[in-house]
Amino acid sequence: MIALSAALRASQAACTSSNAIFRTMSAAAASDKILIEVQPFSAHKIEAPSNKVETTLSELRAHYLFMYRMRRMEIAADMMYKAKLIRGFCHLYDGQEAVLTGIEAALTKQDSIVTSYRDHCHHISRGGTIEEVMAELFGRSTGATKGLGGSMHMYNRKANFYGGNGIVGAQIPLGAGLAFAHKYRKEPNVAITMYGDGAANQGQKYEALNMAALWNIPIIFVCENNHYGMGTAEWRHAKNSSFYTRGDFVPGLKADGMDVLAVKQVVSYAKKYALEHGPIILELDTYRYHGHSMSDPGSTYRSRDEINAMRTERDPIERVKKLLLANGFDAAELKKMDKEVKKEVDDAVEKAKAAPIPPDHWLWKNVYAAPANTELRKVDGGYNTPDYDPEYKN
Repeated sequence: MIALSAALRASQAACTSSNAIFRTMSAAAASDKILIEVQPFSAHKIEAPSNKVETTLSELRAHYLFMYRMRRMEIAADMMYKAKLIRGFCHLYDGQEAVLTGIEAALTKQDSIVTSYRDHCHHISRGGTIEEVMAELFGRSTGATKGLGGSMHMYNRKANFYGGNGIVGAQIPLGAGLAFAHKYRKEPNVAITMYGDGAANQGQKYEALNMAALWNIPIIFVCENNHYGMGTAEWRHAKNSSFYTRGDFVPGLKADGMDVLAVKQVVSYAKKYALEHGPIILELDTYRYHGHSMSDPGSTYRSRDEINAMRTERDPIERVKKLLLANGFDAAELKKMDKEVKKEVDDAVEKAKAAPIPPDHWLWKNVYAAPANTELRKVDGGYNTPDYDPEYKN
C-alpha cells in the first residue's frame, strides 16, 4: 500500500506537469521551437537546472520512434522467452525507455556507458541493431556478442558501450575507471555508470564515488530508481531512499525518469558539471512494467492497480505521443511509424531465428588478448590453445 500511494502521488504530480505542458504548447504551436515545462528538479549541494525545456517536433518524433522501437523489441523478447526460444536470465526494460533515450540525447558516442544486466536497449542506443539483440538472446553467432554472452552481456566497445554486467553493482567502479581513462587521455567526454535503487546500497559504489571525488573524474552516477530492488520496495531496503543525496560531499539531482525531456535536460546539465568539476549523482524516478526478470511475475510485491496507474498516467511513450499530436503532428504518420517498427522487430526476430549457432571452437577464442604459451583443458581430455580473433573471422 505504501508503494501504491507513492506511485499515485507521482502520477498526480505528472498530471499537474502535463497541464503546464499543454498550456505552454498551445502558445508556441506555430513555431518550430516548443517550450515545455517539466517537473522541477530536486537538488543536493548544487543549483538545479531550469525546468523549462526547448524542443522541436523533429526531436520529439525521434524520441518517440526510438522509445517505441525499444518497447516493441522488449515485447518481442517477452514473447520469445515464453515460447522457450530464450533461456536463462532475461531482464526487460519496458517502462524505463525515457531514461536511456534522454541520456543518449545529451551525449555523443564518444562518451562511455556501462550498465547492469538490464541492457538490451543500450545496445541499440549505441548503434547496434534489433536483430543483433534478438540473435544474442537466441544464442546465435550473429548476436551482439556472437551468441556467447546472452541477455546480460551485450557489449559494443567501438561505440563506447561496456556492457551489460551480471553482478549487481559491479559496473559502478568500472564506470569510474572509464571516466578516469577519459581524463587521463584528456578527452572532453564523460562516463555514465547506471545502476538501480537496489544496487545503490552496495559498498563498491561508495568506494568508487570516493575515488571519483578525490580525483575529480568526469563521471555521472545514474541511479535508475524503479522503486524495487528485485521484489523489495525501496522503503524496505534503503533507510534513505533519496538516492541523489547519498553522495554526501558529491552533488546530486533528481528528475522525472518517465519524461524524456526532463532526462535530457538534467543529463546535459550534469555532463557540463562533470567535465568541469567531477562526479555528480542523478536519480531518475522511473518504473519497470515487467517483473525484475522474466522469472518474476512482478505482481506478488506490488498490486496490478499500481502497475496500471503507472501505465495510464506516466507512460513515457504516451507522454511524447500526446506532445506530438497536441503540436499538430500527423496522427496518420504516427500510425505509419508504429507499423514500420513492428515490421522491423518481426523481421529481426525471424532473421535471428534463422542465424547459425556459434561453432564449438569459438569457446576458446578471445580468452586472452595475448594468448602465447597458454592452453585450455577440454572436458573430454586434451588441451586447446586459445587464439585472439576479436572479429571472429574464423
